[in-house]
Amino acid sequence: MPLYAVACRRALVLGVALLAGACATPQAPPPAQSQAATPAAVYPTEELSITEIQARMAAGELSAYSLVEGFLQRIEAIDRSGPTLNSIIELNPDALSEALRLDEERAAGQIRGPMHGVPVLLKDNIDAAGMVNSAGSLALASHRPAEDAFVVARLREAGAIILGKANLSEWANFRSTRSTSGWSSRGGQTRNPYLLDRNPCGSSSGSATAVAANLVTVAVGTETDGSIMCPAAVTGLVGIKPTLGLVSRQGIIPIAISQDTAGPMARTVADAAALLGAMAGADPRDPEATVAEPHIRNDYTVHLRADGLAGARIGVVRETFGFHPGVDAVLEAALETLQAAGAELVDPVEIATHEQYREAEYAVLLHEFREGLNGYLVESGAPIASLAELIAFNRAHAEAVMPWFEQEILELAESVGSAESRADYLEALDTAKRLARVEGLEAALAAHGLDALLTAAVGPAWPTDPINGDHFLGAGYSLAAVAGTPSLTVPAGTVNGLPIGIVFMGPAWSEGRLIELAHAFEQHQQARRPPALKPTLPMP
Repeated sequence: MPLYAVACRRALVLGVALLAGACATPQAPPPAQSQAATPAAVYPTEELSITEIQARMAAGELSAYSLVEGFLQRIEAIDRSGPTLNSIIELNPDALSEALRLDEERAAGQIRGPMHGVPVLLKDNIDAAGMVNSAGSLALASHRPAEDAFVVARLREAGAIILGKANLSEWANFRSTRSTSGWSSRGGQTRNPYLLDRNPCGSSSGSATAVAANLVTVAVGTETDGSIMCPAAVTGLVGIKPTLGLVSRQGIIPIAISQDTAGPMARTVADAAALLGAMAGADPRDPEATVAEPHIRNDYTVHLRADGLAGARIGVVRETFGFHPGVDAVLEAALETLQAAGAELVDPVEIATHEQYREAEYAVLLHEFREGLNGYLVESGAPIASLAELIAFNRAHAEAVMPWFEQEILELAESVGSAESRADYLEALDTAKRLARVEGLEAALAAHGLDALLTAAVGPAWPTDPINGDHFLGAGYSLAAVAGTPSLTVPAGTVNGLPIGIVFMGPAWSEGRLIELAHAFEQHQQARRPPALKPTLPMP
């Protein structure tokens, strides 16, 4: 059964439409316009980097049209059937026509930049005109925003092709304390491509799985606290969480305005850097994005230096060591690589306020979620207009929406957000930022004259368990998330075939420096391995 037919059949099973007109047979362009219209011209997509794509397109060996066709066939083979990764919740029915238009631009000598003709997947909490934006919730299954989010408009201007939307942890993992990452009531459960019974983490689960399994070149994820870092790390990817404001949040379903950001997810640091340059931009509709304007760079690939570790001072945060001996072995090997490449390690570096910001952070998230979500729902013309209506919808459709876990975080946010005083919220916000940023990350960097801090991303992927929920080990990304400063995860090795990543964290606006460090480490370590799509770990 062809890909679009599979998508339609799945929509009927769910009782919702994936996209207006999505069940119509897509119209291919006349063969005379593109030889890529024939099956023989479909191009193999595995592990192709953006640089390789551009070189082969320039040489006439590859077209954007054939690249998209190749991805669609691979999605059909392993996302919709076969191992059924279930990472993509919706396809853009215009992807092939957009690819053809960009091929015609290239033929006419008009090349927009390094993202020209490159397929990109969007997490399903980012507005893309005409496509559903649902946060994985059945309550928003008919919500089709009329306009692109700012970051999507930027990507289109850069020549990127929006291939589709990725599944995610419903409401970006902000629904229940017992939630299962990668599951949503609209999209079902996304699998980890390295071991199918393992979890892809979240909440950018589908974005991570799709890129790791070569279903798309790169993807856009979002993060409040760990939602780019964790899924990227457990699927062998590079993820960048930018400084708050470097990428506009306009048109993205929010959790917390003081921490939310979108960021790149890619198989290499170079691809992530190219995508970040296309995403970053000043936006008057996002106050943080106007503050960011002097720091925005349109090309982060200039920081791809093989000698980027030479002379670097890196502080090792060991609070996330000791949770798993296999992870510790990977981390110690990574430290040896850093030193061999010329970095000077300060080991250990203690964060004086480690974990002390957690209570204040949670209070801030609960308060900001209600206000931010209500604003987004009204402004975007969603079928529900408030958090209260969402809670009521979920109760009325509990069998489909809450088969595994409840919505206690949504209910708490509704009650706290309406009762909590503005002064209490502002005090919690000040406490969280002070402990995480001023007295935490920035104090440690300054005390030791460091370029960056380094720690473990998270332990190996755990078995997906919808009854008991997620099981994290040694997560080290929260400090930068709460501080609003950049972090970058890069593959460092494996434990029993499961990827392990390290995280670099730096001061505000240090994305370029983190890219230098991570790229140099990546070139020396060469840790990424494509997933084998194994169903489970063989028992001895």
